[in-house]
Amino acid sequence: MLVVGLTGNYGMGKSAVLAMFRELGAVTLDADMIVEVLLEEKGVLDEVRSLFGSEVFDGAGRLDKRKVADIIFKEPTLRIALENILHPLVFERIRAFIDGMNNSDKIVIIEAPVIFERGYQNRFDRIITVYASLETAIMRLKEHGVSEEKAMQRISSQFPIDKKIAGSDFIIDNNGSMEDTRIQVERIYRKLSEEAGDGDYSRA
Repeated sequence: MLVVGLTGNYGMGKSAVLAMFRELGAVTLDADMIVEVLLEEKGVLDEVRSLFGSEVFDGAGRLDKRKVADIIFKEPTLRIALENILHPLVFERIRAFIDGMNNSDKIVIIEAPVIFERGYQNRFDRIITVYASLETAIMRLKEHGVSEEKAMQRISSQFPIDKKIAGSDFIIDNNGSMEDTRIQVERIYRKLSEEAGDGDYSRA
């Protein structure tokens, strides 16, 4: 089994690439979706309340994730504190999922935005970075209703994309058309398929 980390910076197309790998037959997981589930659990919400206070909850006691996002992208210390709560739980869920698989030749691809920022490289057999120019990323984010100010704020909170490229086993240039990206994904998937069966997931 090969466990592959898929990363990149905000707005550069990780989710679209993850979907392409899924269509080709890879088992895929989205770390952000696991976080979404965790943020519905009482124990996690209690820790979030202790960290941020009640102002990030609405009158019905529901977490306002947009308020949390606005805070953590302005306050790196709070972002790291929140990650320290969530990330161990995310990796527990990933490990439990993989331990439940009985097909050793599978390729598991996990979309995770902060692999390099948090030093998680050794938790994966291979790492793929999806990249696009800053201009392309901002343009695409604007098309999804994200302001340029917020896009820049979030992108600047992440490692420079060239550092992620330098530390990756594979890179995907997502500046062009979807078809251009798909050709790259298919090529990488063929290479991963040749390796699958030799990987030993033991690090998450």
